[in-house]
Amino acid sequence: MNGFEKVSYEQFSKDYESVRGTDINFTWGMTKSIYEGIKLPQRATKLSAGYDIYSPVSFALKAGDSIKIPTGIRVILDDDKYLAIYPRSGLGFKYKLNLWNCVGILDADYSSSDNEGHMWVKLYNGSPEGKTFQINAGDAFCQGIIQSYYLVDGDSREQGVDRNGGFGSTG
Repeated sequence: MNGFEKVSYEQFSKDYESVRGTDINFTWGMTKSIYEGIKLPQRATKLSAGYDIYSPVSFALKAGDSIKIPTGIRVILDDDKYLAIYPRSGLGFKYKLNLWNCVGILDADYSSSDNEGHMWVKLYNGSPEGKTFQINAGDAFCQGIIQSYYLVDGDSREQGVDRNGGFGSTG
């Protein structure tokens, strides 16, 4: 079963409040109304590979600045899948908008972590022209592509330890 769903209101509220006051780029609002407005990822066209990921809040990102965005969503994946997150192509082209970690990888077991698999995205505006990137709540700002992966001979999905934790939790 592959799909997207919201994290709980409690998880979103905790994460959203953790960046409140630390990020001047956000247009801050009431947590409950922001949570209720979260849109689940969707494909824009019938042949789109990527699921557009929408910002729960409005923000402006000046050239040279970065921002951490708690999306309010998580992905549930089959064991042999992962979600790769990329900036939307047009935004990368127009603003040199990048993900801070280049490509975000969410493994299938990420959704069972203590943070409910809450997806965060950290963006960087590398615009050499000094352009400010403006996004409104509900606008698509990155995309996720569900992909299969393979194991080497002699390896199995039963090997290893169980995940517990968010980004970077496996070392």
